[in-house]
Amino acid sequence: MGENIFFKEKLNMNLLKDNIPKLVRKLALPAMVGMLFQTLYNIVDTFYAGKISPEALAALSKSFPIYFIIVASSIGVTVAGTSLIGNSIGENNKKNILSYFTHIIYFAIIISILITIIGLSFSDEIFALMVTSDEVTKLGIQYTDIIFSGSVLFILVVALNSLLHAEGDTKTYRNVLILSFFINLILNPILIFGLFIFPALGVKGIAISTIFSQSVAFLIIFFKILKNSRIREITKKFLVPKIYYFINIFFTAMPIVVSILAYSITAAIVIKYVGISGEYAVAGYGAGTRIEQVVLLPILGINTAIISIIAQNFGAKNIDRVKETYFTSIKYSFFIMIVSGIFLFMLSDLIMSFFSTDKTVIEFGSKYLKICSFILPAYPIFFLSNGMFMAIKKAEYAMISNLFRNGFNPITVFFLASYINASFETFFWIWAVVNWVFSGIYLSILIFYIKFKLEKTSAIVNPQP
Repeated sequence: MGENIFFKEKLNMNLLKDNIPKLVRKLALPAMVGMLFQTLYNIVDTFYAGKISPEALAALSKSFPIYFIIVASSIGVTVAGTSLIGNSIGENNKKNILSYFTHIIYFAIIISILITIIGLSFSDEIFALMVTSDEVTKLGIQYTDIIFSGSVLFILVVALNSLLHAEGDTKTYRNVLILSFFINLILNPILIFGLFIFPALGVKGIAISTIFSQSVAFLIIFFKILKNSRIREITKKFLVPKIYYFINIFFTAMPIVVSILAYSITAAIVIKYVGISGEYAVAGYGAGTRIEQVVLLPILGINTAIISIIAQNFGAKNIDRVKETYFTSIKYSFFIMIVSGIFLFMLSDLIMSFFSTDKTVIEFGSKYLKICSFILPAYPIFFLSNGMFMAIKKAEYAMISNLFRNGFNPITVFFLASYINASFETFFWIWAVVNWVFSGIYLSILIFYIKFKLEKTSAIVNPQP
């Protein structure tokens, strides 16, 4: 009695025995809802940036490749924690469960310090690479400086939450993301335009609102973790840093961090090419990518689910359940993306009119969304195959795929588009073809790995410290 929704969730599922399709749905749905509100959070920021000015909207769009350093690091930390702790739960190894949890916290603090230094030191240079006007650069740096100053909050939240995800609890983080959305929704107009006792802060207000909501998220997850029965068993010996655990975390997290950081290169390359058509084209494209994120939420939710399920079952050597989880997730995701693509194509103009009244911004954003609708069914193969490899502690394979998709592929598209002097639309049609070719190759590789190597991989016994 009296406990709030953040602390009363009970796990009533067994990831090692329950029906796979039901488990995928049961874990994915809370994750989808949480990610929906996380994306709506970003959409609110985009909406209010558009209300400030088209330049502010372009600044947020061009800030994304820089801000993505935090996103990439957060994903690396949460995947490392979920995978390693989840495998340890499957192995029923209490020592490793607790040791990996304490060391993932240490790792999160170290990497957040490095990110803050990098972000505050090189933002100017990155904006310059994207050929940005002085006004857009000024607004963008105002935003990123505040965000990077609070980067430790972003990464500690996901580090703490990795234990909950490894156990199959996707509801707590969902609740936190919903609360964060409403905090941001209330604070944005107050801090941006100046209401009550607060001065008008413009773009800075968007960043401050984000930091405040992350602070609340950290406190909620922290107190939830304190109530976890496993954490109560932590003694001084689990707090002593050990190189063995740092090495395993590093080689699980960093391939993901490095490869996903390549996406910031992709974003910078795309924005640079889109910028040829003007800052309003960048604003339209930036708003369009926010919508794309919403459409991809079911896939990201399913990916969160399968990492938890596969990690535990791989640790317990339940290889048939690992295979079933992967192929079930592909089947669900492909159908969802086909349906979503149809709606996105039909409603692109209407959707874009929500973000801006400028006809040029709407035109470019709508063009991007129409082309994006044809790419959507290719995305599940990439995300879910990466999730599979990360869950079975083969993060280096996910790194290679990320480097191709987010590094080699966009660079190829950029130079090809530049060579033929491609228009905005032609550039993204080329990108669509490259995505489909890559996804087809990746699926073939994954099927080959499952058939001929997964059994052998599962037989490898990890050395104990």
